Amino acid sequence: MQIIKSIQNRIYEIRGERAMLDFDLAVLYEVETRVLNQAVKRNIKRFPDDFMFQLTRHEFEGIMTQIENLNLGMSSQFVMTYPTKRPNSALPYAFTEQGVAMLSGILKSDKAINMNIAIMRAFVDVRKILLKQSNINEQLTEINERIGEHDVQLNELYDAMENLIDEKIAQIKWKDRERIGFKIKE
Repeated sequence: MQIIKSIQNRIYEIRGERAMLDFDLAVLYEVETRVLNQAVKRNIKRFPDDFMFQLTRHEFEGIMTQIENLNLGMSSQFVMTYPTKRPNSALPYAFTEQGVAMLSGILKSDKAINMNIAIMRAFVDVRKILLKQSNINEQLTEINERIGEHDVQLNELYDAMENLIDEKIAQIKWKDRERIGFKIKE
């Protein structure tokens, strides 16, 4: 379970997709990033743009900031090591869930196969969490709509009560008014 949590911490939201970076995958597969990328380039037809894409400098800097913030909040035994300096030409590649699945076809070691299974499970767990969150958001929206309806109904009740009170006050004022005209003695 600890490995799944570690993998989940390495899944990022990039360009609206959940993806993992090449250097994270290399650490998990216990290969050099260079070796991983070479294997991908030898099989580039397996990796269309929706399976793998290269980050821009801006995207990479944003993710590195997230990683540094995450590492500050973790205990020392869980801190992951990330490359802090990369040459300008070596921006990392991001692999979507389908891209990671495709990696299993080009990396043949037992470690890579077992890690790929764990990564797929982590993606599934992340999807489940997001579905639960979506369901909670729908429930909150429904509650807000009900509260809005109740507010309208309560306002109508308050208006009706005010109207009744106003009528009572008007009746009392009518009875207590000073009468004009002839007064008959009884």
